[in-house]
Amino acid sequence: MLFNSLQFLIFFPVVTLFYFVLPHKVRYLWLLMASYFFYMCWNPKYALLMAFSTVSTYIAGLFIAKCKSVTGKKVWVGLSFTVNIAILFFFKYFDFAINNINACLSAWGLELINPAFDVILPVGISFYTFQALGYTVDVYRKDIDPEKNLLRYALFVSFFPQLVAGPIERSGNLITQLRERHYFKTENVANGLMLMLWGFFEKLVIADRAAYVVDTVYNNYANYTGFAILIATILFAFQIYCDFASYSDIARGAALVMGFDLMKNFETPYFSQSVGEFWRRWHISLSSWFRDYLYIPLGGNRKGRLRKYFNLMVVFILSGLWHGASWSFVIWGGLNGLYQIIGDMTKKLRLKGSSILGVNRGNFSGKLSKALVTFALIDFSWIFFRANSLHDAVRIVRHLFCEFNPWIFTDGTLFSLGLDRADMFVLFLSLLVLLVVSSLKYAGVNIRQKLSEQGLWFRFAIYFAGIFAVLILGVYGPEYDASQFIYFQF
Repeated sequence: MLFNSLQFLIFFPVVTLFYFVLPHKVRYLWLLMASYFFYMCWNPKYALLMAFSTVSTYIAGLFIAKCKSVTGKKVWVGLSFTVNIAILFFFKYFDFAINNINACLSAWGLELINPAFDVILPVGISFYTFQALGYTVDVYRKDIDPEKNLLRYALFVSFFPQLVAGPIERSGNLITQLRERHYFKTENVANGLMLMLWGFFEKLVIADRAAYVVDTVYNNYANYTGFAILIATILFAFQIYCDFASYSDIARGAALVMGFDLMKNFETPYFSQSVGEFWRRWHISLSSWFRDYLYIPLGGNRKGRLRKYFNLMVVFILSGLWHGASWSFVIWGGLNGLYQIIGDMTKKLRLKGSSILGVNRGNFSGKLSKALVTFALIDFSWIFFRANSLHDAVRIVRHLFCEFNPWIFTDGTLFSLGLDRADMFVLFLSLLVLLVVSSLKYAGVNIRQKLSEQGLWFRFAIYFAGIFAVLILGVYGPEYDASQFIYFQF
């Protein structure tokens, strides 16, 4: 069930209504049933995998808390990780591993491996697996007490707003809220619905419209060069941001309507002035997960510069693999790790150069320059993320630099990249709205709070303007064929 589907527009109000009508003691059971129904709308049998991951990490948490010895605790953490990572590997990386093994066997003239079955990736498996594994580590570190109620813990793993594409919640935040009594509050409903409306605008008006240009160019890259590739690559940066941020915003908004506060997953990432800052603002729940459960345990930056660089590369290469079983994702992750290593190595030199040249890196122009350079680096790495294969990514890079053709902006070519003149105008107008909203957020303005302080007529004018913008300008397929969110494949 997609957030941008008619089924969800029926499902969510019904779930919310019964949640507040039912007695507090059984509300979590209702949410658990609703969450499993939500997940089973994709493939019912894969709910068994989620249930297995839930039970295995629940049992591990109990035994970790009961063990007196540190060694025993580590054994249970190791078992929990081994079992769940093995499941994740089989469903997500089995084909990738077989293909690479076959490539090596072929090079040596040996017989290839031909599995007798196809492995289909269960939707959201990377998200709920990492959330469950984070719980076992939190129990081991004594950050939280183990959850004794299996069904409440099952709800923590499967909570439907953030189940399929995050944010990857921390046990200390969500489990605590699942135990609390939540009351119907008009403020929560208003703020939650506003956040959901903004998410629908990001998804239907911006992301799904930009996808036409990106798909047209990237799926037929042999026909395009220079600025056509550049335009599609820049638009993909906004497509993936609006697609993923929209899911997080709708998830947070839906949870807020029921009284739950989920963590922010994005914080104006394209305003970042370094790649390191970008990763503190982009997919925050995953970045912080890797930081807390991998980077710091590996030694972080406490064991010298070389070890720090090694840890960074390990984290970002694994982050690339988390996103997809492909060498193009490995390159994408490696590039982002390499950017940070080079940035750290040249930091003193860049500061000295700025001092000699009298460049003020702290004024508006200095910050803007750093933000543009950071965006260019990140956007270049997105080529490897979006391309259908590493082979395609390399050729897209070649096509990007093989021709200087600025005339496409005046000869009408721009409007043959998947969108006509009217749709292209709507896209750039909606991107301008995104820029204004992001600028206000970056400046620390709480837009929802400011709006709530305005008069009733003004607030409802904004609400209806947003609703009509989504209904009229949103991209819909034949008979409302809802477009899947990009991060569902991870």
